[in-house]
Amino acid sequence: MPTYLTPGVYVEEVQSGARPIEGVGTAVAAFVGFAQTGPFHEPTLVTNWDQYTQLFGGFTEGTCLAHAVYGYFANGGGAAYVVRVGGSGRDSAAPAADRSVPRQAPAPEPVAVGGFLVAARPGVSGVSVEIADPEGESPEDRFRLLVRRGEQVVENYDVSTRKNVKGYVVNQVRSSKLIEVTERRDAAQARPAAQTVALPDAPAAPAAPASGEVSRLDPAEYVGDSAARTGFGGLEAIDEITMVAVPDLMGAYQRGDIDAEAVRTVQLAVISHCEQMGDRVAVLDTPPGLNAQQVRAWRNDEAGYDSRYATVYYPWVRVFDPAAGRNTTVPPSGHIAGVWARSDAERGVHKAPANEVIRGAVDLELRLSKGEQDLLNPIGVNCVRAFPGRGIRIWGARTLSSDPAWRYLNVRRLFNYLEESILLGTQWVVFEPNDDRLWSSIRRNVTAFLTEEWRRGALFGRTAEEAFYVKCDRDNNPQESIDQGRVVCEIGVAPVKPAEFVVFRLAQFSDSTSLIDE
Repeated sequence: MPTYLTPGVYVEEVQSGARPIEGVGTAVAAFVGFAQTGPFHEPTLVTNWDQYTQLFGGFTEGTCLAHAVYGYFANGGGAAYVVRVGGSGRDSAAPAADRSVPRQAPAPEPVAVGGFLVAARPGVSGVSVEIADPEGESPEDRFRLLVRRGEQVVENYDVSTRKNVKGYVVNQVRSSKLIEVTERRDAAQARPAAQTVALPDAPAAPAAPASGEVSRLDPAEYVGDSAARTGFGGLEAIDEITMVAVPDLMGAYQRGDIDAEAVRTVQLAVISHCEQMGDRVAVLDTPPGLNAQQVRAWRNDEAGYDSRYATVYYPWVRVFDPAAGRNTTVPPSGHIAGVWARSDAERGVHKAPANEVIRGAVDLELRLSKGEQDLLNPIGVNCVRAFPGRGIRIWGARTLSSDPAWRYLNVRRLFNYLEESILLGTQWVVFEPNDDRLWSSIRRNVTAFLTEEWRRGALFGRTAEEAFYVKCDRDNNPQESIDQGRVVCEIGVAPVKPAEFVVFRLAQFSDSTSLIDE
């Protein structure tokens, strides 16, 4: 209380008893996988595709992380944390430690040509380039680039050294099947002198292990350590994450870099991480190349997961791969996470993220029939279906829980949202006087928050009283609890559940009355 000593008029600011609870974000994804560049085992925030390419490189043939992140943003994702695995993370410059991409033949050494570096593409040999003056009168920045194989000219480019013109040499030569041209950072981009330069052939590819076995990834690379902030452990310190995907896990399994037992180990670790954090859901992929019966056997006999904090989607989707120049099949988890984010933004977290089109999916690895989905939906495998005239859509919204109360994904995610929002919105309660006034304030603030959620359609009931209740009074806060410094607030909510099975009952109707002649 202020002390008044001099007569006068005083103005005091009185804090309102209402402290509104704000809803937390519901769609922040975390991706763990392989990338071309970037820091190892450091969760890095990216908010768009351009940021990802600047930090981690673009598409790499044989890996899935870039496709997952691209699909996430294409489908409505707004923010994501990326954890690059596959290397020690202590010496990112050492290529021997970098297992983040499949084993490939080493790239040929580039040759300096004026202000540029020119190299033969991997696997190409016997190539030379000639720098020639352009025909006729041309600006000083223009020149001709001839690519020879032996004595024969096989490619011919009219190019420029200027970056802001259409004929910039680096851009023009990207279509070449024989050479690559990159900029030299330490030299001016001047027109090269007329010359002919032979390009070195690629060195021999690394030999396979003596035993003939493919080198395998350790599951610990994904799981990591919370103290060292590696793998999943590095995600524990980031509170806003709500979904976790490991798209490259099944890609590594497909290449033979990791076995089925290790896959199950990593997926169980993802689920355990989400259960431990209590505010995020794992988005799992099925193994590639399986039909519906095989996925059913995998789900029941091999995986056997039972968790309210995990989902699984099948089959894989086909998307365009710029690295390979053709369509490729990738795990759907990244695209699915993006659809979750889009559904949350357009409808709310209470809406099941299903019956939604997957943007960027040109086809499916396998087109499922209704009968095949009948095998998978009851065991919690969410199917992706192609419908004539309606595109490729998510056609399932279940968790991997055997508990009917937590069967639907939107119920789990709604509770995550409510719990986290109330948790953060009531931090002011700590160390307040534990009396009726405090209990009344808690009831008032939580009731206001849940009433707004009910009005938005997140809770089931014709009235707010039917949709939820908030109890915080002397009944659940006896003197013994007060003496222990505890405040107990009991909250009950009735979540809305999706109309998964829509049934119209039709019956033949006939009028049994007869006409009476007058």
